[in-house]
Amino acid sequence: MSHFIYILECADKSLYVGCTNNLERRFDQHNKSKSGAHYTKIRRPVKLLYSEIFPTLKEARQREAEIKKWPRIKKEALIKD
Repeated sequence: MSHFIYILECADKSLYVGCTNNLERRFDQHNKSKSGAHYTKIRRPVKLLYSEIFPTLKEARQREAEIKKWPRIKKEALIKD
């Protein structure tokens, strides 16, 4: 099973970094579900700006943690590449 890290842009222009094994389902949850991330729930709608795929959850979580530590400008550079 593949795992993804992703970057969303919220309605307030903030960025959200997450990890999932089903990107389409998780994106729908961020935009429509009552459950899920509180951060995006109050900042809808969200747009998917970027994703990466990994063979293991461990690798995806490590990359997610790495990106979450970055300043916004570095995340924006990753999105543009």
